Amino acid sequence: MATLVINHASKHAASAEHPHEHHPAPVDTAPSAERVAMPPVTVNGIAISRKDVGAEVQNFPARNPGEGWRTATRALVIRQLLLEEARRLDVAIEQQRDEVGRLETIEDALVRALVEREVQVPVADEASLRRYYGNNLRRFVTPSLYEADHILVAARRDDREAFAAARKKASALGSVLAGAPGQFAALARDCSDCPSGALGGSLGQIGPGDTTAEFEAALVRLAPGDISEPVETRYGVHLIRLNRRIEGRQLPFEAVRDRIATYLDEHVRRQASAQYIALLIGRADIRGIDLNGATSPLVQ
Repeated sequence: MATLVINHASKHAASAEHPHEHHPAPVDTAPSAERVAMPPVTVNGIAISRKDVGAEVQNFPARNPGEGWRTATRALVIRQLLLEEARRLDVAIEQQRDEVGRLETIEDALVRALVEREVQVPVADEASLRRYYGNNLRRFVTPSLYEADHILVAARRDDREAFAAARKKASALGSVLAGAPGQFAALARDCSDCPSGALGGSLGQIGPGDTTAEFEAALVRLAPGDISEPVETRYGVHLIRLNRRIEGRQLPFEAVRDRIATYLDEHVRRQASAQYIALLIGRADIRGIDLNGATSPLVQ
């Protein structure tokens, strides 16, 4: 069954209640309310209204208002093309419900039914799946895990004086550890501003994405037993000791077969959908916006 969906992104706010978490900071991609100057857009003589674009733009977080406006407009133009084609072909529909019981709109049902009917997607056979696995072995390795300790000297980056003091203190602690690495746990208990200090600085097992980018980059460069130079993050300045690295292992084909099949199906589906939309764009009279063929990020 072929599907075509519109990307909807969500925004997650950082919590001020956990100042020593090590997860990467979320990026604020909320659309701007600033009004954007755009020419009138029509599809085969049908106008795409500014009101509709304004309602749609919230679904496309962007780096600036103009980019969000153009992306939302492209989405509405493509949707209009698909609806026109579905009606031209008199596509039969049966509205479906989602996992929480919401009934899809007639327009959504038309778009879905059209793509299911018109976009043909070949299914990868077993040989293709195994060939993809063999050609991409590195993709199917479990991530490495690290057992590490750290000492945090907390400071906010925007407080220049406090951050400079944190650098100085971390450097002094590093000098002590250079001569007495066995004192790491004791120094963590006495000096670390992270709750892990009560455990001698232990963070347990951590993997990719569990820490800030700066922390992770320093961690992967360490050999077991090494103590890092001071590492600066938005939480302050850290000293990191790597205790153990657990290397990733190769996953067997059987464990990832379904994942490969899903990936190849979605990849082919995106290509086929993009080609179909490019065909509709080529036949349509679209004014006020350049769609650049089927390069829109809307097709999945």
